Amino acid sequence: MAIVSGRKRGRIGARLAAAAVTAALVATGASAVAAENPGKSAGSVTAKPKNGAAAPRSGATSAVSYFALYGVARDGFVYGYPADGNGGLEARQYSGYGWGSTKDIAQTDLNDDGRADGFWARENNGDLLYQPFGGSYFKVGGGWNTYNRIWAVGNLGGAGAGDLLARDGSGTLYLYLGYGNGNMTSRYKVGGGWGQYTQIAGNGDLTGDGKPDIVARDGSGNLWLYKGTGNYKAPFEGRTRIGGGWNAYNTLVSVGDITGDGRTDLLARDGNGALWRYSGNGNARDPFESKVKIGNGGWNTYRLLF
Repeated sequence: MAIVSGRKRGRIGARLAAAAVTAALVATGASAVAAENPGKSAGSVTAKPKNGAAAPRSGATSAVSYFALYGVARDGFVYGYPADGNGGLEARQYSGYGWGSTKDIAQTDLNDDGRADGFWARENNGDLLYQPFGGSYFKVGGGWNTYNRIWAVGNLGGAGAGDLLARDGSGTLYLYLGYGNGNMTSRYKVGGGWGQYTQIAGNGDLTGDGKPDIVARDGSGNLWLYKGTGNYKAPFEGRTRIGGGWNAYNTLVSVGDITGDGRTDLLARDGNGALWRYSGNGNARDPFESKVKIGNGGWNTYRLLF
């Protein structure tokens, strides 16, 4: 047996350790670059509308979003689930790493073609980042810990790019209009009283009038519809109650249309980790069909869904 020095043994051990890390990353579908270049990354996964569905429109506020669903695991790795074209989701695909210190992530369409281009992320230190899918993230600004939640719910201002909602600790909601490059305008005050809501979701038109809408769940489990106006200075009409019992879910999220019928749908994760789909029907008084389970369990693996 050959004799090696302590220094050489150390170098060999380091190489073996690095190889083990690389092998582990490959085994989980993660890029080995994560071991060598700590940071952040994310790539898109492909969402497929059902055959015969209306194609994503261009330049009109009535466009339907066809996003994939993404989840951030507790280790900061991101996985994406494309729509399968039949109302469900395909097997997960690795998307990126480095998002373990992120409070909120909000997926957005910057060029109004119905496909997601990337996401905004609010970090623990209050920085707001923009991560383009397949590109390098950049800092949009600091001081975002003045807000307790952020949401991207489509093109509320009608200017051809996804916008961002942010709620502060007093319950005041603000709208930031997107420039289409990850940066945003100064904020516009939407109004107060939004602290009563534990979840807000939306990514397209729920009522059939061609304007993006949102839903909001209050502490009692009631779900409310806010119809969009297309006016960034007053982006929502008064609320309408559309149901109760929504405290059965710990997360509500919309990625647009996953059934392929050209209508915006809603996804909900329950306390057991099952995933449910509420298909949109375009009815302003009752915008969702009965729930359908599309994931039997395991969805509580994800700290964030977006």
